[in-house]
Amino acid sequence: MIPPESDSISRRAWIGTTAGLAAGILVHHQVDAQVSDGSSSPGGPEPTSLGRLPSELGSRAPREQPRRRVYRNAHSGGSGTPLQDLHGIITPADLHFERHHGGVPDIDPDTYSLTIHGLVRRPTTFSLADLKRFPARSRICFLECSGNGNGTYRTEGVRRETTVQSADGLFSTSEWTGVPLSTLFREVGVDSGATWFLAEGADAAHLARSIPVEKAWDDAMIVYAQNGEAIRPEQGYPARLLLPGWEGNANVKWIRRIELSDAPFMTREETSKYTDPLQDGTARQFSFVMDAKSVITFPSYPYVLPEPGWWEVSGLAWSGRGRITGVEVSSDGGASWHDAELEEPVLPKCATRFRALWNWTGEPAVLMSRARDETGYVQPTLARLVEARGAGSSYHANQIRAWSVEPDGRVFFGDGK
Repeated sequence: MIPPESDSISRRAWIGTTAGLAAGILVHHQVDAQVSDGSSSPGGPEPTSLGRLPSELGSRAPREQPRRRVYRNAHSGGSGTPLQDLHGIITPADLHFERHHGGVPDIDPDTYSLTIHGLVRRPTTFSLADLKRFPARSRICFLECSGNGNGTYRTEGVRRETTVQSADGLFSTSEWTGVPLSTLFREVGVDSGATWFLAEGADAAHLARSIPVEKAWDDAMIVYAQNGEAIRPEQGYPARLLLPGWEGNANVKWIRRIELSDAPFMTREETSKYTDPLQDGTARQFSFVMDAKSVITFPSYPYVLPEPGWWEVSGLAWSGRGRITGVEVSSDGGASWHDAELEEPVLPKCATRFRALWNWTGEPAVLMSRARDETGYVQPTLARLVEARGAGSSYHANQIRAWSVEPDGRVFFGDGK
């Protein structure tokens, strides 16, 4: 991290340490320009084997191919976002994580419908066209599976050869567009006695969750677009429920039915699953909000730092409670902490990019990050979580993460106790 003023980095020193790298990039670009001259013009010659690889319109550059990591069977499991390969805060739609329980249904948008009934005065069925007639809203927010990071919730440690993607890849950030659920609730006339609603999907499992009505009046949405295009099939096409800041499972995809009631429905997904057993024999149920969390995405496994010197530590922080107000970074395993810079925009219930300069001396180091949000909540250690929940929890693993840097520059998943 940036040391005390007596040892602070100067602009001249920073430029000096990066000049060689910049020169190498410049030479590489000049060579490419020479061997691929004319290939960018329609009808121009094909680039030689030494030139740039050709790419089709609309596709990524051939040398830039980040991939989602498939965790389970592609039809009933999930895949993780390659957070270590991304820049900024927005996740490309095709790299957004997946998690589904009954496959991906093929739904005709012309026959799609969403029915809202139960404790309402005017039960109504909306087509996709009906939903799009309402005034649209867009917001940028994260989605995170409540089981994200559960493989790191171990007192005995985690495999050192663990990437950010495999540890915490069930997290993504997008711009979502649709209609506020409060608008639809006003349209159907929700009864004053309604305190919960059931959200049911059209997948083979008919996944369903009970949601407090207050969330609908707050910021819940029915969304049909992601990052400027129609939602992709694996993300809930043609429409899904969006509950900013709440665990991913409750953001029901392929939503087809909403039923208003005066009590929760106690579905399969909130009794046998997505409930946290506690040490005293009770269970923490309806733990919707995803608490403050941060992960360092660079440096991380399998990166290798080629030499000592100044490096930028970068990562993502987020909280389902609101805005991130600060991130601290440590290079000595938590013995000391220094404030990182938060990159704008800093939005509520959204990923925030943080950055901090670090002068690596070539000695072993342990990099850690710790987030706090606008409610005062501070990202806890693993020991604090285990003390509160016990060692058997499978959800909401938001403990501090760590990366061990070896003297040869290799980076491994570390112990964040």
